[in-house]
Amino acid sequence: MAKQRLLYVSPEIAPYLPATEISRLGKSLPTAMHSKKYEVRTFMPDFGNVNERRNQLHEVIRLSGLNVCINDTDHPLIVKVASLQPSRIQVYFIDNDDYFQKLDSDVDAVGSNREDNDERIIFFSRTTAETARKLQWEPAVMQVSGWIGSLVPLYVKKRFSDSESFTNTKIIYSLLDEAPIAPLDTEMLRKMEEDGINPKDLEAFRNIPVDITMLHKIGISNADAVVFNNHTPDPELLEYAKSANLPVLILNPEEDNADKYHEFYQSLLA
Repeated sequence: MAKQRLLYVSPEIAPYLPATEISRLGKSLPTAMHSKKYEVRTFMPDFGNVNERRNQLHEVIRLSGLNVCINDTDHPLIVKVASLQPSRIQVYFIDNDDYFQKLDSDVDAVGSNREDNDERIIFFSRTTAETARKLQWEPAVMQVSGWIGSLVPLYVKKRFSDSESFTNTKIIYSLLDEAPIAPLDTEMLRKMEEDGINPKDLEAFRNIPVDITMLHKIGISNADAVVFNNHTPDPELLEYAKSANLPVLILNPEEDNADKYHEFYQSLLA
């Protein structure tokens, strides 16, 4: 029997970024699932703090070159890859000089305080979905974590709904304990429409604040299941997921949850 495929989209993965609760999870969970005989691949942004020479990143020419037009400006995609040691899991890095270079004004490794986070989210989510489609490597489960990839489920389910790469994929949206992000541009939904998202798919979000809660709701509403891997799940988002009749897994991030994830994946695939 062929191995089941898992695709992780993570905001941070150790050792590419400094060790934090989130980056350690970004490494430990794929590694644990690899040890359980899943076939695993991962995606993350190529933030400016990533040491490309030390971690042996190299560009994947066949996956690079896409131009994404956001707010009337073209932003070229560069895709790089490295092997996560010692498991040798492939890590794909989504890069663009406009959005992921390190800035002196950044307060953390991911630039959570940037004014253009709305465009960074659109670019990362769109190009991650596009690159995963181009790989022609259909995952049984795609688990997306964090605000930087919050639109990935939307792009997979709506923008690329006709792609054979995701025909049978179950999407899990996972919430983490992340640092607060700067206020988002109120024109974010318009920019998403200009990038090919059908206005009908955004109708439910037009009369709510354009903020982190909206992003999580978009992620949840386009997922097949939700994981709350944070110390105190947001009651509003927990109720939102339950009201959508989605399977919900609530975890303590301080525990080793590998077996619980495995059981959750299998319940979705049964």
